[in-house]
Amino acid sequence: MPKRNLLSGALIAGIAAVSLSIAAHAADTAALKEKLKDKLQLCAGCHGENGLSEMANTPSLAGQPDLFLQWQLVFFRSGARKNEIMGPIAETLTNEDVRNLGAYYASLPPPPAKAGDNGDLAAKGKQAAAGRRCASCHTDNYAGTKATARIAGQREDYLLKALHDYKSGARSGGGMAAMADVAYPLSEEEITALAHYLAGL
Repeated sequence: MPKRNLLSGALIAGIAAVSLSIAAHAADTAALKEKLKDKLQLCAGCHGENGLSEMANTPSLAGQPDLFLQWQLVFFRSGARKNEIMGPIAETLTNEDVRNLGAYYASLPPPPAKAGDNGDLAAKGKQAAAGRRCASCHTDNYAGTKATARIAGQREDYLLKALHDYKSGARSGGGMAAMADVAYPLSEEEITALAHYLAGL
């Protein structure tokens, strides 16, 4: 068989494999959505349809790493992470619910990049992120990994709140000691710039 035909066959096979993978992924997400229907309606009240929050100081969940989501639910359920809304909700979740919710939200597209940012503030935020070595845990594109949160594209007001809470000690427990150490020395200007920069990614 000519080399050109071999390459064409390999390309077609590769495209078919990707198409099948996308279809399987969509089917898995749809199955989880159906299984979790009642719980997702409750989640959507604060975290938005498809995990994209439109509520002030409330994080988007879409595209967060599966393990990160699972651990946060476990921390809320155990009381290691305190929240008057999430605590009672998490207490009702089984281990299977936790696994399925993590998988479902992780399977959704993350928040889209935001346009029209403040260039000077974003530049300061980028510099602060590099100086504070945020990428060493949150990865080079700040998409998170394993039990570490995605911070790229997160709501700006939520990022501001989280950084202030870490700095003040209002948010502690739940495996977040490293963030408290990072946030404590941050200036108000750095916090504002970081939240703006990361939200715009």
